Amino acid sequence: MNSQQEFVLRAVEEHDIRFIRLWFTDILGYLKSVMMSPSELEGAFEEGVGFDGSSIEGFSRISESDTIALPDPSTFQVLPFDAEEPSIRAARMFCDITMPDGQPSWSDPRQVLRRQVQVAAEEGFTCMISPEIEFYLLKQGGSPQGLEPTDSGGYFDQASHNVVPRFRREAMNALETMGIATEFSHHETAPGQQEIDLRHADALSMADNIMTFRYLIKQVAFSSGVQATFMPKPFTDYAGSAMHSHMSLFEGDTNAFHDPDDEFSLSATAKQFVAGILRHAREISAVTNQWPNSYKRIVFGNEAPTSATWGVSNRSALVRVPTYRLAKEESRRVEVRSLDSACNPYLAYSVLLGAGLKGIREGYELSEPAEDDISKLTRRERRALDYEDLPRSLDQALRDLERSELMPDILGEHVFEFLLRNKWEEWHNYQRQVTPWELKTTLNY
Repeated sequence: MNSQQEFVLRAVEEHDIRFIRLWFTDILGYLKSVMMSPSELEGAFEEGVGFDGSSIEGFSRISESDTIALPDPSTFQVLPFDAEEPSIRAARMFCDITMPDGQPSWSDPRQVLRRQVQVAAEEGFTCMISPEIEFYLLKQGGSPQGLEPTDSGGYFDQASHNVVPRFRREAMNALETMGIATEFSHHETAPGQQEIDLRHADALSMADNIMTFRYLIKQVAFSSGVQATFMPKPFTDYAGSAMHSHMSLFEGDTNAFHDPDDEFSLSATAKQFVAGILRHAREISAVTNQWPNSYKRIVFGNEAPTSATWGVSNRSALVRVPTYRLAKEESRRVEVRSLDSACNPYLAYSVLLGAGLKGIREGYELSEPAEDDISKLTRRERRALDYEDLPRSLDQALRDLERSELMPDILGEHVFEFLLRNKWEEWHNYQRQVTPWELKTTLNY
């Protein structure tokens, strides 16, 4: 037993932890949980916890169903509360999924990201990420779906007569209690829409943090009598919810994205990384924006990218180069704005990191920055400027994913094939629906 495992066993005893939740995600990013008593923890460290992998979305065929969840002791944290058992102390750990012979499972999104992190390490880089996570708070109301925004606030509004200020305070406190450092929280542009920004961490830790974030936000909302949703675009007339992600590569303690002699303090490495993301943007989209609803956010702009472009302080571009603190080396980063809040963070960060590394490896050249509000340009104007449009539907995104040679290499054949099959089925089910809009406009024809 190693020192981390021994620390966890001591912490469980010292904090009087009554049960431990073992967490992992399926390929679509749904959080899965196995609950165990502390008496079983030592055995779980040694042998893992067996489960039926064929019952988890995309994990294994029924003939290969024996699968093992191996707790990662470095992720141990005491939960600030547990909605199911509020009077009993609980903790959580993320798991790595393995096969009975101890080999990592090709179906495990956490292993997919770990492989890309290892590729980056072999090339001398550590990837650091800081996301800005948007979501809506909803309450029961008179809308057709029975839910409406909790408030009528706008960007940076200080609401003082509803649940929102208390919610954000309690949410940030819960996150900090679990070791997830936050930077800012504020009301976003739309009624009921919130944003909480997480302080930078390495890619794998950040993906774990995002999964924990979603769990805690939903629990805090529930305890406040409201509902939190990370749906990309729940309202026709309001902006969608993004997960703008600030990314940088470090070589040891040196920020590989910083060049003090460049106009924007952006190194050649950073430019090649951005060029990699832009060149592969279309084939990435089905991973960073995995739902039919995701494209209702992207297609109509509203600070969501519509084309594979980059810009300096340009919030309509897919990749934005912030100009805050240009001379500060550790702050030099790029912001990828395509991701929505309902992506699987393990897979989304895998494909972004993999595409960026390919750009560095093969010396991709970066085009000139976009200076227009791209979402307001016509399709003809975008083509004249040589801007490549992002997919406008999950259908288009899946076609680009199918043609990709890079994505199977990053995701692994199993995840790649399952994602395509699952998402094609979802798209076909979506297409079959007869919507209220169709009935309203066509029924009486």
